[in-house]
Amino acid sequence: MKTRYLVMAMRTPGFREDVIAPHHAFLDGLREAGLLEVTGGFSDRTGGAYLLTGLASLEEARTLAARDPLAITGSSVLTVHEWNTR
Repeated sequence: MKTRYLVMAMRTPGFREDVIAPHHAFLDGLREAGLLEVTGGFSDRTGGAYLLTGLASLEEARTLAARDPLAITGSSVLTVHEWNTR
């Protein structure tokens, strides 16, 4: 079984549109490093999610997600869940 980490990013009332490009650049870096499997926004524009892989622990995934510009700017609340997929 492969452990993955699901990052849920829910927009706050103070969401800033100008953080989208830096967030996408952050995700591109994760993808290039082989740490990102899939990402996408919710159709109702309340937020989105991405799936991390190749990390040693939930704490490592949380530390990585805390570097997301969405989290740094307070534009979204990010929660990280260990997801045991088959």
